[in-house]
Amino acid sequence: MDSYSRDLVTCGVPIRTDVVEVLIFRRVSADRIELLQMHRVVSAAVSPSTWQPVQGHIESGETALETARREMLEETGLTHDTRLGMWQLEQLHPFFIAASNTIYLSPRFAVEVPRDWEPTLNAEHDAHRWVAQGEVDRVFAWPGQRAAIRELAREILNSDSPCESLLRLE
Repeated sequence: MDSYSRDLVTCGVPIRTDVVEVLIFRRVSADRIELLQMHRVVSAAVSPSTWQPVQGHIESGETALETARREMLEETGLTHDTRLGMWQLEQLHPFFIAASNTIYLSPRFAVEVPRDWEPTLNAEHDAHRWVAQGEVDRVFAWPGQRAAIRELAREILNSDSPCESLLRLE
């Protein structure tokens, strides 16, 4: 291996792909949705005291989809029987965390729940809220999350989308 190749292997910023995110939403009218955010407890190891969608780390032997399903159950009590639909989002939105000197690539999913469904929070969270689609840019802090919500609206909720059925998982 030449010195240039060796440097690529040993230098630079690590890239992690072991985090998934799930946007849980409900339709409040034919053209309006709300998205679930949960407040992480102050003592949380990752992102304490922040509002987040469902997030979690892939465990050994799991696929990203299996992780998404497990994390939904653990963090919100959401079961397969309750979901109205589940979709993968195609776009990955890389983000960098300086504290760990790491770039993250996070597969994202969208899950529709009935209008009257409410989460049962686990010990990681102490509150939840439903955010109107029109408030997303003001309330969701992270650009990648806002971009994923725009993709959800454009490619899954839009009745003219050519790829909604291709992104649907169940």
